[in-house]
Amino acid sequence: MTFFSRSIASLIVAGLSATAASAETLYLTAARMIDPGSERVIENPALLIEDGVVAARGTTANLTVPAGTATLDLGEMTIAPGLIDMHTHLTSSATKYRGWAGVGLPSERRLLWGVVHAGRTLRAGFTTVRNVGSEDYGILALRDAVNEGEIEGPRMFVAGPPVGIIGGHCSDNNLLPPEYEATGEGVATGPWEMRAKVRRNIKYGVDLIKTCSTGGVFSKGTSLGAAQSTVEELTAIVSEAHDRGLKVASHAHGAVGIKNAILAGVDTVEHASFLDDEAIRMAKRAGTYLSMDIYNTEYTLGEGERLGIREEALEKERAVGTIQRESFTRAVRAGVKVVFGSDAGIYPHGDNAKQLSRMVRFGMTPMQALQAATSLAAEALGKEGELGCLDAGCAADIIAVADDPLQDMTAFETVGFVMKGGAIYKTP
Repeated sequence: MTFFSRSIASLIVAGLSATAASAETLYLTAARMIDPGSERVIENPALLIEDGVVAARGTTANLTVPAGTATLDLGEMTIAPGLIDMHTHLTSSATKYRGWAGVGLPSERRLLWGVVHAGRTLRAGFTTVRNVGSEDYGILALRDAVNEGEIEGPRMFVAGPPVGIIGGHCSDNNLLPPEYEATGEGVATGPWEMRAKVRRNIKYGVDLIKTCSTGGVFSKGTSLGAAQSTVEELTAIVSEAHDRGLKVASHAHGAVGIKNAILAGVDTVEHASFLDDEAIRMAKRAGTYLSMDIYNTEYTLGEGERLGIREEALEKERAVGTIQRESFTRAVRAGVKVVFGSDAGIYPHGDNAKQLSRMVRFGMTPMQALQAATSLAAEALGKEGELGCLDAGCAADIIAVADDPLQDMTAFETVGFVMKGGAIYKTP
């Protein structure tokens, strides 16, 4: 099988890891295309790409090649929009310095990890990610370096240090003893302090705000079911962010914290593990998106002891994994907007797509799972019509796989072709 026509050969450079191959105008064809927006599979698709954007869309029968345009034929492959992961931690490692060993690790070291993880994520077919919370503002430098083309990585929407309570999950440092007086960058008490922390994050250029309305699995001394921050505090965070045009993501496992976050008006609830009927009704009525990481429990429980993850965290993971998957099934059946969020960093970056098959196993159709990682995720970002689509005017973020993913979603675990913004980063 010949994947590339001679006219594109000059665009493909050896060692694509260093420099992405690109062209100002490109005519791209393949055997078929999955369009999440229309829920259609299009045979013999043709896309005209100009300056990083889809300029025209059709089929090889009705969209002609403009004179002098480079062409790229992906043969029998299936193309789809680049995938979107709504919950990643690019400066976290799934395998290094887990548990107590990570205390005192320099932020510069984590940022170097982020460079490697960004490349792996992009080459795995995820052309856009949200990075929902980091220890400091270094993640903004990573985002900007990717945007400037200095390093390879997905398009990034990043939150800075999460805003939350003293001793809470995601905002504070609970591992060091009292004599160190260690406090997280985003710790605040009361609505006005919460607003101040949001303003600080906006000052330094974040794209969204992250908070936590319950405890978490990997934080010392927090309970999954215990609510964090009052509704008044959460409302202050949301109001301040929305007034400045930013969306808010809230980590929440327990039902009370989930409902508090929805009442406060957050845009996405992360994890959403212990959903009760009322929480599901509230999410559906408010149009709140749920980002539910239903794969990583397998990795944490399978590898956690070997990696040195604290027993407290493993116990909490054992308690939440099955229930979260049951909640996922119920939310999907109820018609709640559920988007793709992997929590990569808890498991290895580059393995993000392993969650897609689990989303089908636990209640979604293959098309719904793909929409969760493309068009619906773009909608949650406020980028519908720009990302997660292959219509004219959409960013030329395109991936291709050898097999039919609507028959077997594990096909997305071995993406063979990756284009982001018209630049080619991976070829078959």
